[in-house]
Amino acid sequence: MKKTLLLFLIIGGVAFASNMDAQNLSRRLTLFETIYTAHEQSPSSLMAKHSFLGSYWEYRSYKAQYLPSLNLNATLGQFNRSLIPLQNSETGNINYVQNNNMYNNISLSVDQNIALTGGKLSVYTQLYRLDQYSPHRSITYNSQPINITYIQPLRAYNSLKWQKKNSPKEYEKAKRVYLETMEGITVTVTSLFFSTILAQQQLDMANKNYQNAEALYKIAKERYEIGNVTQSELLQLELRLLNEGLAINEYQLQVDKNKLQLKTYLGYNDAVELELVLPDSIPTIMMDVAEVVDLSYANSSFGLTQELSILYAEQAVAQAKANRGLSATLNAQFGLTQQIESFRYAYKNPMDQEIISLGLSFPILDWGLGKGRVKTAKSRENVVRTQAELDNAERRQDLMIKVVQFNNQTRQCQIPSKADRIAEQRYEAVRERFVNGTATVTDLNTAQSEKDEAAQRYINELSKYWNYYYTLRQLTLYDFISRTNISAEFDKIIGD
Repeated sequence: MKKTLLLFLIIGGVAFASNMDAQNLSRRLTLFETIYTAHEQSPSSLMAKHSFLGSYWEYRSYKAQYLPSLNLNATLGQFNRSLIPLQNSETGNINYVQNNNMYNNISLSVDQNIALTGGKLSVYTQLYRLDQYSPHRSITYNSQPINITYIQPLRAYNSLKWQKKNSPKEYEKAKRVYLETMEGITVTVTSLFFSTILAQQQLDMANKNYQNAEALYKIAKERYEIGNVTQSELLQLELRLLNEGLAINEYQLQVDKNKLQLKTYLGYNDAVELELVLPDSIPTIMMDVAEVVDLSYANSSFGLTQELSILYAEQAVAQAKANRGLSATLNAQFGLTQQIESFRYAYKNPMDQEIISLGLSFPILDWGLGKGRVKTAKSRENVVRTQAELDNAERRQDLMIKVVQFNNQTRQCQIPSKADRIAEQRYEAVRERFVNGTATVTDLNTAQSEKDEAAQRYINELSKYWNYYYTLRQLTLYDFISRTNISAEFDKIIGD
């Protein structure tokens, strides 16, 4: 008895768990829930996140260039046993003498880049030790308790200055590209959503039409036997019945294919069953062309891309000019130093040392190479500016067309919705008339075709509406329903 009860409990528990799993594998999604799921867990959203994080760390690396850096350098245990040439200062003869020593060095420095001038300031301390093993054993320490050096290029290309202009804009562009990518995911998943719903509706209609055709065929067959239906009409219904059977198979394959594509895009596995809910209404929105154009330039990455392309062209001109003609580098060093044979006194009574130098470089004859590079860079800058103006005009034209399409689509959705209801009512009326014997098979087929086309047209127009809407959201990064800019929790993305 106990074994039987235990077996019953085990079987019941397994069945209960299976039912729970089956419930958990079913997902009922509206359009907005589908979009939310795509943003949260789809592989495309994960790729967008990591792409943004790559840009973030590039920006962090840029900012680190302007912060002081602490560096430790060391050379430990450098042993050298060799013959080195030594020239006699009086006779000029060169003799090779034995060199046998070990060299050790350690230094600690703080370095700071100066973005305004392109120079570099360093403060460092270092200690040398030289062990000489032949011809007699000796130890020498050379200490530099503190040294300050400054290197300043003169008439040189200042890359730090240009990075300070470009890098913040690049990072801001990366944020906007991330938002646009997420809106692109919205556009893609919206298309997949409506494609799946359309295929599902076509399958449902095919099943319903097959059932209707089967019932009407039986009625027609009975009426054919008493002479109220012609053979041609009976064959029409039979052909309709066969075609609906074929349509069921075709639409079932299409439903399976579309659902698989949608589940894969959302990051679900094959075991998840999706039930999609068709939107029952659309918001009434009328967009203004001027507002959409302004929002596109203010919010999207397009305007920043234009600015950056011009900035990089100007940067190339500045670099070409800096590399042409005279270039100079100023080096200045001040510090303290001491050399002694005992480490105990290595930092006592150090002597000061100062070094100042100016390096010059001037091409006397370069056959117009520098001038040619400057001219080439300026020509490319003009090309970039002209291309930017052309892109601006094309962008404005594209936005105008999309706004007109969207504004017109609201009415396009209202008409098919009403036509869908009318076509359904007409089909039911013709079907009743056919059953009563007052309508022909041709009338019935025509009414059914119009009903099916009206239902499909309504879903197609809804799909166009939401695709137009989300495309304009992607181009403007603006939510026209809530009247707010689209944003993201970038700190959370970085923290995760």
